Amino acid sequence: MHKKFPVSKLVSGLLLVCLSQSAKAKVLLELDGDITQGGLVVGSTSPSSEVYFDKDPLKVSRHGLFTLGFSRDDEQTHELKIINSEGKELVQYLTPSKREYNVQSIEGIDKKIMQPSAEALKQITKDSIQIRAARAISSDNIDFAHGFKAPSTGRITGVYGSQRIYNGVPKNPHYGLDYAGPKGTAVKSPAAGIITLWSPNMFYSGGTLIIDHGHGITSTFLHLSASRVEVGDKVLQGQAIAEIGSTGRSTGPHLDWRVNWHNVRLDPALALTLPNSHTFKAAE
Repeated sequence: MHKKFPVSKLVSGLLLVCLSQSAKAKVLLELDGDITQGGLVVGSTSPSSEVYFDKDPLKVSRHGLFTLGFSRDDEQTHELKIINSEGKELVQYLTPSKREYNVQSIEGIDKKIMQPSAEALKQITKDSIQIRAARAISSDNIDFAHGFKAPSTGRITGVYGSQRIYNGVPKNPHYGLDYAGPKGTAVKSPAAGIITLWSPNMFYSGGTLIIDHGHGITSTFLHLSASRVEVGDKVLQGQAIAEIGSTGRSTGPHLDWRVNWHNVRLDPALALTLPNSHTFKAAE
């Protein structure tokens, strides 16, 4: 469920102190998104403000837009600090709510997948380096602030945070949103952005494509049978960018869509609840 958190509703206890200081100093802040594990948050403040998340500076657009997110198992209380152009500060503390996740058991997985060869491990390492490099980009784009739409109309067969047990062995949690669909079905860009990676044959993920939506927010699409775009292309929301497949280590044709804030893995389903525009409001 989408939640909007203007300053006046973010916290209690310290709220009155922050509110009084904010009204006097005119420090502006509004947050859109879910303060929960896997949540993507888009913030807006006055232009020329500085924003810090746990003392690390965040990129702020000339419009005053910024973004942040919470990992699957994040239970930490985070400090969000805004310093406006006059040097006045506003501090908010954000603690993501805890979620429960589904667990699936899948039998009959090929042992070669469970225990990759030395040659396969070299490819896995190479693939990981390429993916990390694409996700490390922090461009000035603000496409992340204009909302997300589902990249497929297929039936959802897998959700974020669920853990899969292959042949009785617990594996890493699933970080994507899976859509069923026949091979060749068009995959559409959930938001505008720039293509930063296309690889047709990664070991685990097969055909893999990444879009940069700005400020460290990326979409990754796995198991694709083909790409309809090239690295460096600018794409629009809703544009056909690729085709569903069953490449890599896949049990059947489907799309696995993932959303990251740098190396923080977010829930794509929560990204879909964000509004398509953002404006700031003064605390009153």
